[in-house]
Amino acid sequence: MINRRTFSKAVGLGLGAAAVPTGAVADDRSGHPAAVDPAEVPAPARPFGRLKQVRAGVLDIGYAEAGPAHGPVAVCLHGWPYDIHSYVDVAPLLAEAGYRVIVPYLRGHGTTTFRSPTEVRNAQQSAVALDIVALLDALGIRRAVLAGFDWGSRTAGIVAALWPERVRALVSVGGYLVTDVRAQQNPLPPKAEHTWWYQYYFATDRGRRGLENPQYRRELCRAVWAEASPTWAFDDATFERTAAAFDNPDYAAIVTHNYRWRLGLAAGEPRYDRYEQRLADRPTIGVPTITLDPGLDPFLASTDGLGYRRFFTGAYEHRVLDGVGHNAPQEAPAAFARAVLDADRL
Repeated sequence: MINRRTFSKAVGLGLGAAAVPTGAVADDRSGHPAAVDPAEVPAPARPFGRLKQVRAGVLDIGYAEAGPAHGPVAVCLHGWPYDIHSYVDVAPLLAEAGYRVIVPYLRGHGTTTFRSPTEVRNAQQSAVALDIVALLDALGIRRAVLAGFDWGSRTAGIVAALWPERVRALVSVGGYLVTDVRAQQNPLPPKAEHTWWYQYYFATDRGRRGLENPQYRRELCRAVWAEASPTWAFDDATFERTAAAFDNPDYAAIVTHNYRWRLGLAAGEPRYDRYEQRLADRPTIGVPTITLDPGLDPFLASTDGLGYRRFFTGAYEHRVLDGVGHNAPQEAPAAFARAVLDADRL
Protein backbone atom coordinates (compact mmCIF):
# COMPACT_ATOMS: atom_id res chain seq x y z
CA MET A 1 0.00 0.00 0.00
CA ILE A 2 1.45 3.38 -1.00
CA ASN A 3 1.08 6.04 1.65
CA ARG A 4 -0.04 9.61 0.87
CA ARG A 5 3.49 11.01 0.79
CA THR A 6 4.72 8.25 -1.49
CA PHE A 7 1.67 8.57 -3.70
CA SER A 8 2.34 12.28 -4.21
CA LYS A 9 5.94 11.53 -5.14
CA ALA A 10 4.84 8.74 -7.46
CA VAL A 11 2.46 11.04 -9.32
CA GLY A 12 5.36 13.41 -9.88
CA LEU A 13 7.30 10.53 -11.45
CA GLY A 14 4.52 9.62 -13.85
CA LEU A 15 2.70 6.94 -11.85
CA GLY A 16 -0.69 8.48 -12.39
CA ALA A 17 -3.35 7.05 -14.64
CA ALA A 18 -1.48 7.41 -17.93
CA ALA A 19 0.55 4.38 -18.96
CA VAL A 20 3.17 6.55 -20.68
CA PRO A 21 4.32 9.82 -19.12
CA THR A 22 3.65 13.07 -20.92
CA GLY A 23 6.22 13.69 -23.62
CA ALA A 24 7.33 10.05 -23.92
CA VAL A 25 6.27 8.04 -26.95
CA ALA A 26 7.02 4.39 -27.60
CA ASP A 27 8.97 4.26 -30.83
CA ASP A 28 7.50 0.90 -31.83
CA ARG A 29 4.12 2.67 -32.09
CA SER A 30 5.04 5.99 -33.70
CA GLY A 31 8.51 5.41 -35.09
CA HIS A 32 9.51 8.85 -33.77
CA PRO A 33 10.63 8.87 -30.14
CA ALA A 34 9.82 12.07 -28.32
CA ALA A 35 12.05 13.82 -25.86
CA VAL A 36 11.43 13.40 -22.15
CA ASP A 37 11.80 16.60 -20.19
CA PRO A 38 14.14 15.86 -17.25
CA ALA A 39 13.43 19.19 -15.60
CA GLU A 40 11.84 17.71 -12.48
CA VAL A 41 14.23 18.42 -9.63
CA PRO A 42 14.28 16.00 -6.69
CA ALA A 43 15.54 16.81 -3.22
CA PRO A 44 19.25 17.59 -2.96
CA ALA A 45 21.56 14.59 -3.03
CA ARG A 46 21.52 12.63 0.20
CA PRO A 47 24.43 10.35 1.02
CA PHE A 48 23.77 6.65 1.12
CA GLY A 49 23.53 5.13 4.56
CA ARG A 50 25.93 2.52 5.83
CA LEU A 51 27.05 0.27 2.98
CA LYS A 52 26.58 -3.49 3.09
CA GLN A 53 28.80 -6.36 1.96
CA VAL A 54 27.89 -9.80 0.66
CA ARG A 55 29.91 -12.70 -0.68
CA ALA A 56 28.77 -13.36 -4.22
CA GLY A 57 30.64 -15.58 -6.63
CA VAL A 58 34.32 -14.58 -6.81
CA LEU A 59 33.65 -11.25 -5.09
CA ASP A 60 32.82 -9.66 -1.79
CA ILE A 61 30.42 -7.04 -3.16
CA GLY A 62 29.83 -3.70 -1.50
CA TYR A 63 26.43 -2.15 -2.11
CA ALA A 64 24.01 0.49 -0.97
CA GLU A 65 20.41 -0.41 -0.21
CA ALA A 66 17.28 1.67 0.18
CA GLY A 67 13.57 1.06 0.45
CA PRO A 68 11.39 -1.66 1.97
CA ALA A 69 13.00 -5.07 2.41
CA HIS A 70 10.09 -6.88 0.77
CA GLY A 71 9.36 -4.50 -2.09
CA PRO A 72 9.96 -5.30 -5.76
CA VAL A 73 13.70 -5.07 -6.42
CA ALA A 74 15.50 -2.57 -8.64
CA VAL A 75 19.24 -3.04 -9.18
CA CYS A 76 21.02 0.06 -10.46
CA LEU A 77 24.42 -0.37 -12.13
CA HIS A 78 27.02 2.34 -12.58
CA GLY A 79 29.55 2.88 -15.35
CA TRP A 80 33.11 4.13 -15.75
CA PRO A 81 34.48 6.47 -14.42
CA TYR A 82 31.62 6.61 -11.94
CA ASP A 83 30.36 4.74 -8.90
CA ILE A 84 27.23 4.07 -6.86
CA HIS A 85 26.70 7.81 -6.27
CA SER A 86 25.38 8.14 -9.81
CA TYR A 87 22.19 6.86 -8.14
CA VAL A 88 22.27 8.90 -4.94
CA ASP A 89 19.15 10.81 -6.05
CA VAL A 90 17.51 7.96 -7.99
CA ALA A 91 17.53 5.49 -5.09
CA PRO A 92 15.34 7.52 -2.68
CA LEU A 93 12.81 8.23 -5.42
CA LEU A 94 12.46 4.51 -6.18
CA ALA A 95 12.45 3.66 -2.47
CA GLU A 96 9.59 6.08 -1.83
CA ALA A 97 7.69 4.39 -4.63
CA GLY A 98 8.00 1.10 -2.75
CA TYR A 99 11.06 -0.50 -4.35
CA ARG A 100 13.91 -2.25 -2.64
CA VAL A 101 16.85 -0.57 -4.36
CA ILE A 102 20.25 -2.26 -4.62
CA VAL A 103 23.21 -0.24 -5.94
CA PRO A 104 26.40 -2.34 -6.08
CA TYR A 105 29.97 -1.33 -6.71
CA LEU A 106 31.16 -3.16 -9.82
CA ARG A 107 34.33 -5.25 -9.55
CA GLY A 108 37.41 -3.12 -8.97
CA HIS A 109 35.40 -0.24 -7.51
CA GLY A 110 34.77 1.00 -4.00
CA THR A 111 34.37 -1.70 -1.37
CA THR A 112 33.92 -4.56 -3.84
CA THR A 113 36.94 -6.87 -3.58
CA PHE A 114 38.03 -10.24 -4.89
CA ARG A 115 37.73 -13.04 -2.36
CA SER A 116 40.98 -14.63 -3.50
CA PRO A 117 44.27 -12.80 -4.10
CA THR A 118 44.98 -15.24 -6.94
CA GLU A 119 41.73 -14.58 -8.82
CA VAL A 120 42.36 -13.17 -12.30
CA ARG A 121 41.53 -9.45 -12.41
CA ASN A 122 39.29 -9.93 -15.39
CA ALA A 123 36.71 -7.41 -16.60
CA GLN A 124 35.37 -9.06 -19.74
CA GLN A 125 31.66 -8.42 -20.21
CA SER A 126 30.30 -11.86 -19.25
CA ALA A 127 32.37 -11.95 -16.05
CA VAL A 128 30.89 -8.64 -14.89
CA ALA A 129 27.37 -9.81 -15.81
CA LEU A 130 27.82 -12.99 -13.81
CA ASP A 131 28.78 -10.85 -10.82
CA ILE A 132 25.25 -9.44 -10.87
CA VAL A 133 23.65 -12.87 -11.20
CA ALA A 134 25.75 -13.99 -8.23
CA LEU A 135 24.64 -10.90 -6.31
CA LEU A 136 20.97 -11.73 -6.93
CA ASP A 137 21.60 -15.28 -5.76
CA ALA A 138 23.47 -14.16 -2.65
CA LEU A 139 20.65 -11.79 -1.67
CA GLY A 140 17.93 -14.33 -2.40
CA ILE A 141 16.42 -12.19 -5.18
CA ARG A 142 14.63 -14.18 -7.86
CA ARG A 143 13.87 -11.33 -10.25
CA ALA A 144 14.70 -7.64 -10.40
CA VAL A 145 14.38 -4.60 -12.59
CA LEU A 146 17.86 -3.88 -13.91
CA ALA A 147 18.84 -0.33 -14.81
CA GLY A 148 22.20 1.02 -15.88
CA PHE A 149 24.38 3.28 -17.97
CA ASP A 150 27.79 2.75 -19.57
CA TRP A 151 29.28 -0.47 -18.12
CA GLY A 152 26.02 -0.80 -16.22
CA SER A 153 23.91 -0.77 -19.39
CA ARG A 154 26.08 -3.42 -20.97
CA THR A 155 25.95 -5.58 -17.84
CA ALA A 156 22.20 -5.25 -17.37
CA GLY A 157 21.57 -5.99 -21.04
CA ILE A 158 23.69 -9.14 -20.93
CA VAL A 159 21.84 -10.46 -17.89
CA ALA A 160 18.53 -9.71 -19.64
CA ALA A 161 19.69 -11.49 -22.81
CA LEU A 162 21.24 -14.59 -21.22
CA TRP A 163 19.17 -14.96 -18.03
CA PRO A 164 15.80 -13.29 -18.83
CA GLU A 165 14.08 -15.25 -16.06
CA ARG A 166 15.99 -13.09 -13.55
CA VAL A 167 14.85 -9.76 -15.04
CA ARG A 168 11.46 -8.10 -14.50
CA ALA A 169 12.30 -5.20 -16.80
CA LEU A 170 15.29 -3.29 -18.17
CA VAL A 171 16.30 0.37 -18.41
CA SER A 172 19.34 0.81 -20.62
CA VAL A 173 21.04 4.12 -21.34
CA GLY A 174 22.50 3.95 -24.83
CA GLY A 175 20.47 0.90 -25.78
CA TYR A 176 22.14 -2.35 -26.81
CA LEU A 177 25.78 -2.24 -25.69
CA VAL A 178 26.82 -5.89 -25.87
CA THR A 179 30.42 -5.78 -27.11
CA ASP A 180 31.18 -7.36 -30.47
CA VAL A 181 34.93 -7.91 -30.22
CA ARG A 182 35.20 -8.81 -33.90
CA ALA A 183 33.50 -5.60 -34.98
CA GLN A 184 35.79 -3.64 -32.67
CA GLN A 185 38.66 -4.44 -35.02
CA ASN A 186 37.18 -2.08 -37.59
CA PRO A 187 38.04 1.63 -37.28
CA LEU A 188 35.43 4.30 -36.68
CA PRO A 189 35.38 7.70 -38.39
CA PRO A 190 38.24 9.81 -36.99
CA LYS A 191 35.96 12.15 -35.04
CA ALA A 192 34.39 9.19 -33.25
CA GLU A 193 37.79 7.65 -32.55
CA HIS A 194 38.86 10.90 -30.89
CA THR A 195 35.96 10.60 -28.44
CA TRP A 196 37.33 7.25 -27.24
CA TRP A 197 40.87 8.55 -26.61
CA TYR A 198 41.11 7.02 -23.12
CA GLN A 199 40.31 3.55 -24.47
CA TYR A 200 43.47 3.69 -26.57
CA TYR A 201 45.46 5.28 -23.74
CA PHE A 202 44.62 2.31 -21.53
CA ALA A 203 45.81 -0.04 -24.26
CA THR A 204 49.35 1.12 -23.47
CA ASP A 205 51.55 0.49 -20.45
CA ARG A 206 51.86 4.26 -20.18
CA GLY A 207 48.09 4.48 -19.77
CA ARG A 208 48.00 1.81 -17.12
CA ARG A 209 50.72 3.59 -15.16
CA GLY A 210 48.77 6.82 -15.49
CA LEU A 211 45.72 5.10 -14.02
CA GLU A 212 47.78 3.69 -11.18
CA ASN A 213 49.02 7.16 -10.24
CA PRO A 214 46.49 8.58 -7.70
CA GLN A 215 46.81 12.18 -8.90
CA TYR A 216 46.70 11.39 -12.61
CA ARG A 217 43.86 8.92 -12.06
CA ARG A 218 41.68 11.64 -10.57
CA GLU A 219 42.65 14.18 -13.23
CA LEU A 220 41.91 11.70 -16.01
CA CYS A 221 38.53 10.66 -14.62
CA ARG A 222 37.53 14.25 -14.00
CA ALA A 223 38.46 15.13 -17.57
CA VAL A 224 36.19 12.34 -18.83
CA TRP A 225 33.36 13.63 -16.62
CA ALA A 226 33.68 17.10 -18.13
CA GLU A 227 33.82 15.85 -21.72
CA ALA A 228 31.02 13.33 -21.35
CA SER A 229 28.62 15.69 -19.54
CA PRO A 230 29.20 19.15 -21.01
CA THR A 231 26.37 20.89 -19.13
CA TRP A 232 26.59 19.09 -15.78
CA ALA A 233 27.89 21.63 -13.23
CA PHE A 234 29.23 19.17 -10.66
CA ASP A 235 31.34 20.53 -7.81
CA ASP A 236 34.55 19.30 -6.21
CA ALA A 237 32.73 17.51 -3.39
CA THR A 238 30.54 15.57 -5.83
CA PHE A 239 33.53 14.38 -7.80
CA GLU A 240 35.63 13.50 -4.76
CA ARG A 241 32.78 11.50 -3.25
CA THR A 242 32.87 9.25 -6.30
CA ALA A 243 36.64 9.38 -6.83
CA ALA A 244 37.15 7.60 -3.51
CA ALA A 245 35.83 4.48 -5.26
CA PHE A 246 38.75 4.67 -7.69
CA ASP A 247 41.24 3.95 -4.88
CA ASN A 248 40.28 0.26 -4.91
CA PRO A 249 43.55 -1.69 -5.26
CA ASP A 250 42.20 -3.54 -8.32
CA TYR A 251 40.89 -0.45 -10.08
CA ALA A 252 43.67 0.01 -12.64
CA ALA A 253 43.81 -3.70 -13.45
CA ILE A 254 40.05 -3.97 -13.95
CA VAL A 255 39.65 -0.80 -16.01
CA THR A 256 42.58 -1.48 -18.32
CA HIS A 257 41.57 -5.11 -18.82
CA ASN A 258 38.02 -4.09 -19.69
CA TYR A 259 39.10 -1.75 -22.46
CA ARG A 260 41.92 -3.95 -23.73
CA TRP A 261 39.60 -6.95 -23.87
CA ARG A 262 37.05 -5.00 -25.88
CA LEU A 263 39.69 -4.15 -28.45
CA GLY A 264 40.89 -7.74 -28.68
CA LEU A 265 44.18 -6.83 -26.99
CA ALA A 266 43.72 -8.92 -23.85
CA ALA A 267 42.47 -12.46 -23.42
CA GLY A 268 39.45 -13.47 -21.40
CA GLU A 269 39.19 -16.64 -19.32
CA PRO A 270 38.15 -20.00 -20.80
CA ARG A 271 35.45 -20.44 -18.15
CA TYR A 272 33.54 -17.57 -19.75
CA ASP A 273 33.93 -18.75 -23.36
CA ARG A 274 30.44 -20.29 -23.57
CA TYR A 275 28.84 -17.00 -22.57
CA GLU A 276 30.97 -14.95 -24.93
CA GLN A 277 30.10 -17.31 -27.77
CA ARG A 278 26.42 -16.69 -27.15
CA LEU A 279 26.98 -12.93 -26.93
CA ALA A 280 28.94 -12.98 -30.20
CA ASP A 281 25.70 -14.06 -31.88
CA ARG A 282 24.10 -10.76 -30.74
CA PRO A 283 21.19 -12.25 -28.76
CA THR A 284 17.97 -10.28 -28.61
CA ILE A 285 16.41 -9.03 -25.38
CA GLY A 286 12.79 -9.95 -24.81
CA VAL A 287 12.10 -8.47 -21.37
CA PRO A 288 10.13 -5.19 -21.11
CA THR A 289 12.63 -2.41 -21.87
CA ILE A 290 12.94 1.35 -21.91
CA THR A 291 16.03 2.69 -23.64
CA LEU A 292 17.30 6.18 -22.88
CA ASP A 293 19.56 8.27 -25.09
CA PRO A 294 20.98 11.44 -23.47
CA GLY A 295 20.87 14.29 -25.95
CA LEU A 296 24.39 15.50 -25.12
CA ASP A 297 26.15 12.15 -24.75
CA PRO A 298 29.24 12.38 -27.00
CA PHE A 299 29.43 8.60 -27.33
CA LEU A 300 26.10 8.34 -29.18
CA ALA A 301 26.11 8.55 -32.96
CA SER A 302 22.44 9.59 -32.75
CA THR A 303 19.65 9.62 -30.19
CA ASP A 304 16.83 8.09 -32.22
CA GLY A 305 17.57 4.56 -31.00
CA LEU A 306 16.90 3.10 -34.44
CA GLY A 307 20.37 1.61 -34.75
CA TYR A 308 19.67 -0.89 -31.96
CA ARG A 309 15.87 -1.20 -32.03
CA ARG A 310 15.97 -4.66 -33.63
CA PHE A 311 17.65 -6.15 -30.57
CA PHE A 312 14.63 -5.54 -28.32
CA THR A 313 11.77 -7.90 -29.06
CA GLY A 314 9.49 -7.40 -26.04
CA ALA A 315 7.42 -4.46 -24.83
CA TYR A 316 9.53 -1.40 -25.57
CA GLU A 317 9.84 2.37 -25.37
CA HIS A 318 12.62 4.73 -26.37
CA ARG A 319 13.14 8.13 -24.75
CA VAL A 320 15.50 11.03 -25.32
CA LEU A 321 16.86 13.05 -22.41
CA ASP A 322 17.36 16.51 -23.84
CA GLY A 323 20.17 18.57 -22.33
CA VAL A 324 21.63 15.57 -20.49
CA GLY A 325 25.10 14.06 -20.83
CA HIS A 326 26.53 10.59 -20.32
CA ASN A 327 25.90 10.24 -16.56
CA ALA A 328 22.15 10.16 -17.06
CA PRO A 329 20.96 9.00 -13.62
CA GLN A 330 22.93 11.67 -11.77
CA GLU A 331 22.15 14.45 -14.24
CA ALA A 332 18.44 13.62 -14.64
CA PRO A 333 17.47 11.47 -11.64
CA ALA A 334 13.73 12.05 -11.82
CA ALA A 335 13.54 11.10 -15.50
CA PHE A 336 15.70 8.04 -14.87
CA ALA A 337 13.60 6.91 -11.90
CA ARG A 338 10.43 7.42 -13.90
CA ALA A 339 11.84 5.18 -16.63
CA VAL A 340 12.48 2.41 -14.08
CA LEU A 341 8.92 2.62 -12.76
CA ASP A 342 7.41 2.74 -16.23
CA ALA A 343 9.53 -0.14 -17.55
CA ASP A 344 8.24 -2.35 -14.75
CA ARG A 345 4.67 -1.90 -15.93
CA LEU A 346 5.10 -2.15 -19.69
